[in-house]
Amino acid sequence: MLLAIDIGNSHTVIGLLTDNRWHRQWRLGTDRRTTVDELASRLKVLFEMEKVTFDQVSGVVIACVVPPLAATWQEFSRRWLGLKPGSQPLVISNRLDCGIKVACDNPAEVGADRLVNAAAAWRRHQSALIVVDFGTAITLDCVSAAGEYLGGTISPGVAISLDALHGRTAKLPRVDIATPPTRAIGGNTEEAIRSGILYGYAGLITGLLQRLGAEMAPAQPRIVATGGLAGVLAPYIPQIDEVDPQLTLEGLRLLYELNR
Repeated sequence: MLLAIDIGNSHTVIGLLTDNRWHRQWRLGTDRRTTVDELASRLKVLFEMEKVTFDQVSGVVIACVVPPLAATWQEFSRRWLGLKPGSQPLVISNRLDCGIKVACDNPAEVGADRLVNAAAAWRRHQSALIVVDFGTAITLDCVSAAGEYLGGTISPGVAISLDALHGRTAKLPRVDIATPPTRAIGGNTEEAIRSGILYGYAGLITGLLQRLGAEMAPAQPRIVATGGLAGVLAPYIPQIDEVDPQLTLEGLRLLYELNR
C-alpha cells in the first residue's frame, strides 16, 4: 500500500493507493507546528476508520512546499509505518526522474507540487499543456509538446484575496463563494464580493492563458485544472478542457514508480 502526501500551505492531501486504485483520500489543514506524535495520532484514527493499519503501508511519497513539515512526515513514516528496514520515504524534488525535462531558469526553485502536476498531465496527454492549480497560490505551469517543463505564473489564491478583503476592511464580511452570483452587477455586498472574486479571477486566468498560449504557439496547449477550488472556478473559464481533482496524487504515484 502506497501512502501519498501532498503538503500545501493551507491543506495537506493524503491518499492511500492499493490494488492500483485510490482506496481513500483525506484533506487536512496544514499546521507547521505539527509534531510526529500528533501526525501519528491523527493518521491512526483515519486509518482505523478505513480498517487499515500502519504496518500495511509499504511505500511513502511526499510532495511538500512547507519545508519544516517534510522532515516531520519523513520521521513519522520511519517511526510508525511498516516500511522495510532501510527503506526511506521518497521526497519529490527536481533531482528525481520526473518523466519530463525541467527546462526553466532555476529548476531548484520549482515547487514539488508544480513538478508533480506537470508530470502527471504530461504522462496522460503527451502533448503541450498548461496546468492550472487553484491552491493557496494559483499557479499556471507550461509543458511543451516535447515534454519540457518551461515555467509559468504564480498569483495570489482566492482564499488570500477573501482573507484580505475581510481582514483589511472595516465592514466587508467573509463570503462563501460556493454560491454562484446570478449576475456581474452585485445588488448587495455579498453578491458584489462573489461577483468580484469569481468573475475577477476568471478574467485573470483567462488573460494569463491567452498570453501563455500565444508564447507557446504554434502548439495549442491542453488546459488541465486541479486544486481545491478548481471545480468552483472552472465553469467561469471556457479555455479549461478538463478538471482533475486527483492530478497531484496521480503525479505522486507516477514519480514514486519512476524512482523507487
